[in-house]
Amino acid sequence: MKEVEIIVRLDVMLALRKMKSRDLAQAIGITEQNLSLLKSGKVKGIRFETLAKICAVLECQPGDLLEAAVKT
Repeated sequence: MKEVEIIVRLDVMLALRKMKSRDLAQAIGITEQNLSLLKSGKVKGIRFETLAKICAVLECQPGDLLEAAVKT
């Protein structure tokens, strides 16, 4: 079985929406530090509730934020 990593593309979506991390963090009710950890991919998971809030604010789908890539 090939090993897959999940790449978080939140920074790309923020840039496309011309939104600052600070504004998104405030809109979804998490700290800027936690949002930064999420953006960098340094978290082990994300609650569906948080993911849904991010998608609502950014008007996107979860697949726009997360990408699966086979590790080489």
